[in-house]
Amino acid sequence: MVEKTVVLYPSLGVGHLNPMAQLAKAFLRRGGVAITIAVVDPPEKDAVLAAALARLAAASPSITVRLLPIPPPSCASTEYSHPIMPILDALRAANPALREFLRSQAPAADAIVVDMFCTDALDVAAELAIPAYIFYPSAAGDLAVYLQVPDLWRRAAPSSLKDMGKAPLDFAGVPPVRALDMPDTMQDWDIDVCRVRLQQIARMPEATGILVNSFECLEPRALEALRGGHCLPGRSTPKIYCVGPLVDCGGAEENGERHACLEWMDRQPKRSVVFLCFGSMGAFSSAQLKETARGLERAGHRFLWAVRSSRREQSNSPEPDLEALLPDGFLERTKDRGLVLKNWAPQTKVLRHEAVGAFVTHCGWNSALEAITSGVPMICWPLYAEQRLNKVHMVEEMKVGVAVEGYDEELVTADEVEAKVRLVMESEEGKKLRERTAAAKEMAADAIKEGGSSDVELGEFLKDLGKIDL
Repeated sequence: MVEKTVVLYPSLGVGHLNPMAQLAKAFLRRGGVAITIAVVDPPEKDAVLAAALARLAAASPSITVRLLPIPPPSCASTEYSHPIMPILDALRAANPALREFLRSQAPAADAIVVDMFCTDALDVAAELAIPAYIFYPSAAGDLAVYLQVPDLWRRAAPSSLKDMGKAPLDFAGVPPVRALDMPDTMQDWDIDVCRVRLQQIARMPEATGILVNSFECLEPRALEALRGGHCLPGRSTPKIYCVGPLVDCGGAEENGERHACLEWMDRQPKRSVVFLCFGSMGAFSSAQLKETARGLERAGHRFLWAVRSSRREQSNSPEPDLEALLPDGFLERTKDRGLVLKNWAPQTKVLRHEAVGAFVTHCGWNSALEAITSGVPMICWPLYAEQRLNKVHMVEEMKVGVAVEGYDEELVTADEVEAKVRLVMESEEGKKLRERTAAAKEMAADAIKEGGSSDVELGEFLKDLGKIDL
C-alpha cells in the first residue's frame, strides 16, 4: 500500500494538542500513513505547550512536529471581549506560515486535518487543492448542536441566549439544552467572539469530512442526527468519522518517578476515594473552596483534591496557600482520609487507579473520556467553554454522571457537595451509575480494538484519501 501523508493542525493550547496527538498515534498504529503535526508558535512562548511538545517528541519520534512562527500582534494593547479571541487571531495570522509549509512539504500532503477552531485554514487547503478535514475534539452531541446554531441565530435574533435563561432549546440528536447551558462564546449574538464562532461553524460543512473524538455506542442518537442530515437541513453534511475515544493512556512521569499521591492511593480501599480535579484553568474563589471543603468533610469519604485558587487570590505566588484558602483546621481534621494537592494531579493515572470511586470534574471532554475509559462515575461541575453542554450529554444522554446544583449560581453549597458525594458513593442510584459507567468502559475498549467501530472508521478515512477527486 502506498503510504499517505497527513498533516494535523491543532489549535493553540494543550487541551487541543493532546487529542490531536492521540489521533496521530492512532493513525500510526493502523499503518500506511506518515504524520506531521504543524503547531502555531506564537512570539510569547507557552511553557506548558513546549513541555507537551517535548513529551510528544520523546514518546513518538515517528511523528514529525513543525513549528509555524507567527508575527506578534500589530496592537499589543488590544482589549478582547473573550479569552479565546487572541487565540483565534493568532490562528488566522498563521495562514501564511501554514501555506508556505504545505507548499514546501515533500511528499505533498494527501490531506490536512484541522482543529475546529482552525477553519481559516480551509482557505489555504482550497488554494493548494489539498483535501481538508476537521477534527472535532469534543462530543458528537456538541457538534450536532453547533451545526444547528446558525439556524437558531436566524430564528432567535435579535434575542440573545443570555436573555433566555433556563428556556429549553430543541436540537436534533440531543436532549433539550437550557439557553444558559450553551457555551459562553455564544451567549451574546452582538459581541465579536460570537460573530467569529458563528462564521467558523458556518464553514464546517466546507470540509471533506469531520473526525469526531467519540465512539458509536456512546452517542448513537447524535451520530444518527449528524449522518442523517438533520443538523444541516437543506445542506450536505460532510462525512462523519467517529474515531474516539482518543485519550492519553498515562505514560511515565517526566522525571521517571511515580507521583506521591499514587503511593497514597495504593493504601486506600477499592473505589473508596472521591477525586476532585478541574483542569488547568479550573480555579475557584476562596469562598467556594471553603464550601467544597466543608461538604467533603461532612460526607466522610476519602478524597484526593487538586486545589487551584483564582488568580486574584494567588497574590504573588502561583501556588495556593492551602491554610488560608481552606477552613481552619480542615487539613488537620481530614489528614487520615484526605489528600490535598496544589494545582495539579496526574489525572489520567489517578482515574485508572482502582481506589477511585468518583470523579468531580469540570466536564472538559478530555477529562470525561478519561473517566469513561477508566469506568469512573462523574459528579459534573461545569465551569466554562462548552463544559455545560457536555454536562447535558453526560448526565441526561449518556447517564455516566450527576450534576451539582448551583454551578450556574454564585456558590455550590457544602450541603450540595455532601449530597452528591453521598449519592454516588452510597446510594442505589450511585450503584446504577457505576454499572453504566463500567459498561461504557467496555464499549470504549471495544470501539478502539482491531475491528472495532472507531478502528474501522479510521481505516475508512485512510481509504477515502485515495478516492478524493478535486
